[in-house]
Amino acid sequence: MSKAPEALVLTGYGINCDYETLEACTLAGFSARRVHLNDVIGESGMLFRQKLVVFPGGFSYGDDLGSGVAFASKIRYAAAGQKGRLIDLFGEYVSKGGLVLGICNGFQILVRMGLIPALGGNHRDQEVTLAPNKEGYFIDRWVHLLASKDSPCVFTHGLGVFSLPVRHGEGRFLARDAAAMAGIERQGLIALRYCARSSGRTGGSSIGGSRGEDFSPTMDFPANPNGSDAAVAGLCDPSGRVFGLMPHPEAAVRFYQYPDWTRRGEEARRGGFHLSEEGEGLAIFRNAFAYVG
Repeated sequence: MSKAPEALVLTGYGINCDYETLEACTLAGFSARRVHLNDVIGESGMLFRQKLVVFPGGFSYGDDLGSGVAFASKIRYAAAGQKGRLIDLFGEYVSKGGLVLGICNGFQILVRMGLIPALGGNHRDQEVTLAPNKEGYFIDRWVHLLASKDSPCVFTHGLGVFSLPVRHGEGRFLARDAAAMAGIERQGLIALRYCARSSGRTGGSSIGGSRGEDFSPTMDFPANPNGSDAAVAGLCDPSGRVFGLMPHPEAAVRFYQYPDWTRRGEEARRGGFHLSEEGEGLAIFRNAFAYVG
């Protein structure tokens, strides 16, 4: 029996969604484990045994210097044995075909490291940021998301409209300048956008099960919870193998994690149809597994 591909879920310094992310990776088929960032620094070869590296959500370093700033700086400047700095190892890991996923605080870390969007192929220069929410406060709600059919993103392949929760205070996507935004659009690097029903309604009685309905990207609050330019909810690099998103797929891997799960279960029972126990967030991890498995 072949060994399952390995996934590394980073932890330490305030990251607090590592256990849920570990479970999501395991459900998707990976042989996953939680590893403290210091252990990756101490054993540089560990990184290259992984098929997937995940930066989970949470509040690393308490967001004291801004979301993801301190964690990204540690990676940028930490020495990693004889191979230089840790950020160089991550660049090499990506160049050799590795997958990287950053969720919420993990997304914030990836953009500050420069791993995404990497417009010029250099996975070190910061070209975008995730600024404080436009409304000025922490947002905790479920949102509809629209996956781009033209994006090279491995993680969102084949997805349409689906729902995930967001919970952040700094998630407003902003590009460095107009040229950077044009490059992102031109290369199809916007993998996910916040969306709403084209009729203009931003809500709906059902959180999940939205595929097939008429949705389009929106700048309207609260469907776009943070005011992100171009309704950006998730971004990838040109290879499609490095992906960051503000919503939490690990918090929607089973249908009973949805706020309306009891009603949907009762509708399924009365209607005599099958309701999958999988949540829509699991598809992101399954796509990663399918790519490397």
